[in-house]
Amino acid sequence: MGRRVQIGLVAALGVLMALAVAAYAIDRAHSDTIADGVRVADVNLGGLSTDQAQHRLRNRLAKPIEKPVKVSYEDQAFTLTPEQAKLNADIDGMVDAALGASRSDAFPTRVWRYATGGSVDREIAPQISYSADALAGFVAGVAQHLNRAAQDATISATPSSLNAVPAQDGLTVLTGELRSRVRAALERPKHRTISAPVKKVHPDVTTNELAQQYPTFLTIDRAAFALRLWKNLKLVKTYTIAVGQAGLETPAGQYTIDDKQVNPSWHVPDSAWAGDLAGQVIPPGPADPIKARWMGFYSGAGIHGTDDVASLGTAASHGCVRMSIPDVIELYDQVPLGTPIYIGD
Repeated sequence: MGRRVQIGLVAALGVLMALAVAAYAIDRAHSDTIADGVRVADVNLGGLSTDQAQHRLRNRLAKPIEKPVKVSYEDQAFTLTPEQAKLNADIDGMVDAALGASRSDAFPTRVWRYATGGSVDREIAPQISYSADALAGFVAGVAQHLNRAAQDATISATPSSLNAVPAQDGLTVLTGELRSRVRAALERPKHRTISAPVKKVHPDVTTNELAQQYPTFLTIDRAAFALRLWKNLKLVKTYTIAVGQAGLETPAGQYTIDDKQVNPSWHVPDSAWAGDLAGQVIPPGPADPIKARWMGFYSGAGIHGTDDVASLGTAASHGCVRMSIPDVIELYDQVPLGTPIYIGD
């Protein structure tokens, strides 16, 4: 019995040694072969030798990423070339990583996988390098071209009309998301053209809200000697006025009513035309030409009443806008402080 056991042990040991040698041979035979199921990005390298894997990665990964990355928005396009990005694909590094993944299991597990045709489910990240500064500069350039502030609806006034200027949405590039998309495009051969992620910025005042924004508006037509009162952008009434004479013209432009007074005193300008009255303050009364009401809008110029009704319809004042007393009283109560006033020919 002892002899038989000894023979049996020797035989078993021989078998084990034979199996070990076979296993070692199998493992060695696959030492330069990438396991099934190993891929770099979308490129399958399973079953390839290192030389074959390098060739496949050059054709399917390195060459395609040599094409420019394009970012589009509507009819605009922006291009980042591989040269600008300083793009480089480390083919050897990716193959080494794929081979390392293939042989990362323990020796017995590898041999069993080789013997049974098993696979390794592993995706290797592409080893593609590029300039972070170039990427940041490209993203910033796209944002600079596409970003625009929202435009509130507003009024374009003429002496005889109020014209609505429609609101416009603004645009903001989501730079963080764009950076991620461009980075992915640099690393993935199938994503060379991407859309710019943007957010629309809405204006504070929409076109529909414009009438509420301008509940009262005044326009003055110096050539026609007409003051027009507008409420919610609709013409309410037209008044006959007098404006400044030659050399002392009522100032053209857009202003706001910034001063209102009932029965105001006249603060005489320190000007040559005022003669001996220059610099004086004339209290309300017969000597005060500013009658009933005052609505100032710019550097001593304003709208006021006059008892010289014959001057209405002419260029007769020293820069102010004259109205009849009943008209200025009527207008005064309808014009709050801050009312816009446009003066033109």
